[in-house]
Amino acid sequence: MAQQENTESPSAPPLVGRDLEVGDVVIVDRKKMKQAQIGAGVGNFMEWYDFGIYGYLAVTITTVFTHGMDESIGLLVTLAGFAVSFIMRPLGGMVLGPLGDKIGRQKILYLTITLMACSTALIGLLPTSHTIGLGALIPLYLLKMIQGFSTGGEFSGVATYVSEFSADKKRGIATSWLNSQSMLGFAAGAGVVAITSTVTTRIWGEDAMLDGGWRIPFLVAIPLGAVVIWFRTRTPETPAFEDEYNKSVTIPPGSIFRRYGLLGIIKNFWPAVLIGCALTAADSSLSYILTSYMPTYLETEVGVTSVGAAVATVPILVLVAAGIPFVARFSDIVGRKPVYLIAIASTLILLIPAFAIVHRGTEWSVYVAMFLIAIPVTGYLSLTASVLPALFPTASRYGGMGLTHNVALSAFGGTAPFFSQGLMQLTGSSYSPAFYAMFFALLALVALFFMKESARRPLVGSVPVVETADEAEALVRDQDRDENLDTSTMPIFLPVNRAH
Repeated sequence: MAQQENTESPSAPPLVGRDLEVGDVVIVDRKKMKQAQIGAGVGNFMEWYDFGIYGYLAVTITTVFTHGMDESIGLLVTLAGFAVSFIMRPLGGMVLGPLGDKIGRQKILYLTITLMACSTALIGLLPTSHTIGLGALIPLYLLKMIQGFSTGGEFSGVATYVSEFSADKKRGIATSWLNSQSMLGFAAGAGVVAITSTVTTRIWGEDAMLDGGWRIPFLVAIPLGAVVIWFRTRTPETPAFEDEYNKSVTIPPGSIFRRYGLLGIIKNFWPAVLIGCALTAADSSLSYILTSYMPTYLETEVGVTSVGAAVATVPILVLVAAGIPFVARFSDIVGRKPVYLIAIASTLILLIPAFAIVHRGTEWSVYVAMFLIAIPVTGYLSLTASVLPALFPTASRYGGMGLTHNVALSAFGGTAPFFSQGLMQLTGSSYSPAFYAMFFALLALVALFFMKESARRPLVGSVPVVETADEAEALVRDQDRDENLDTSTMPIFLPVNRAH
């Protein structure tokens, strides 16, 4: 077995590495695992619910918050609400991630969902420009900034949280539900907007949404948020975080067992940061083209009505949500890297045909094209929540994910609709969105050569996690022959304070 580095102060006797023992292995508490999955997943659902309702209400919000502006300028001002959210996401990840490594995952996730629920509900209570003029935009932007800040700590937190609760052999399927619920949340947002518009229009007339009906989808965040917060107050801390190292042990600089702040993460784990950014760029650029840009593309380039574009989006997102767990389970069996290769290859092969087919303009061609785009999206999203946390050691995992995921998502995912449209106008090519996503797929291919396989392996900086005592005994018995075990990345030689 690998010899461990000395983690004591120079004057203290060295700590000698040892083999893995049964008492070192964490056995999953199924009840706690289920609580963790539900508590994390419902929060992720709510995050994307908000994105859905704001996006599908953009034209209505423009009317009620920018009264007096030119209509085209007003729409840009409304869409700037997305921009300020994405600007705040990296800041939220950089602040909340390291804080989660310091005080605990559960506490930060309670904070993020509380901020998200309150800010979403408060948007539904804001005065409009008809009441107080264009000054109504100020509280709208402030609340969108709070949402962006909290979102910066949400996905990186829940991915870290569920990963640390999951059995090593099933981490893919266990974490995959997070992105499934993201897609369902976006679809739910679109559905609530459509239902609210239909019902209020029939009862109060054509102007019902402008007269206050637009507030209803935001106010739904009150009961939804209450349920999510209730779940978050009852979710336990992860076993990996609870096994804190004894404070009397001095961890030297550069050790994976040392907790680092933002600069320390960049200095010590910059290869992981770059790999994570490349993978996230491929994931988020194509995902946001599918969820946020295709409705606009269908309307402006293909001639599909706005209602038709929304109707086409929802079933595709539900299909993606249903497919993610199956692909994730496949990655548990064959490995993450082969599934990434399939997702990258399908991006490079299918996107040009998809954009060619959609321009036939028929109903079936729209669904076929959207389905082709959904294939690589499903592959990427099935891996994100299991791969990114595995890039960083336990002591700095939340901070590493908070930095990597949010910076790349904001820079390349949130801007995908803008750059896709800009490239299309610059080049005159309706295939520009496809080329944009294909470029990042090639970057992900390069990153993949440097990424270590993480399927079926313990998280770096943590001990193995299994489902049964028999598995623990078998793992310890066969550890010398198990290529998935590396005790040099496990804190088994450090005194710990076990809180569970």
